[in-house]
Amino acid sequence: MTQTASDLSPSATQAIAEALSQAVSETVVTTMLAQNFHWNVTGMAFGPLHALFQEIYEDHFVAQDDLSERIRALDIHAPGQLAGMLDRSKVKEQDGTQSDKDMVRLLMEAEETIAQTLAGAGALAAEHGDTLTEDLAIERGRTHEKFAWMLRSHLQ
Repeated sequence: MTQTASDLSPSATQAIAEALSQAVSETVVTTMLAQNFHWNVTGMAFGPLHALFQEIYEDHFVAQDDLSERIRALDIHAPGQLAGMLDRSKVKEQDGTQSDKDMVRLLMEAEETIAQTLAGAGALAAEHGDTLTEDLAIERGRTHEKFAWMLRSHLQ
């Protein structure tokens, strides 16, 4: 049965919000990772990588808002402290001194991580009949898988 946010049990709401908070945290860290790499990439592939990294961080900045607003629609406080996001995220910060290939690999791995997190959030939402969160998770997961594919293609 399809449910709206107000129809979910408190435990389901909390579990879904936690899964989305994980996705927000990883998205925030990956946004900064892509921006850091955008600023610091060098080498023969500078132009296309500079542009791709910018496309990624601009997309992810909007996604942070979409995911956080869904958490708020569930009437749960959205995460907003960077230290907490860094602690929670499976994606880790980098200093931007990596080679262009390492930047691509690290960002590809980050995209795969977020896609996996969102797949889990979507499955959890589906289990509780929260089709709106499930739809958001699927949409965002597809975007992250596309970015992972685009990055992977640079390494082949």
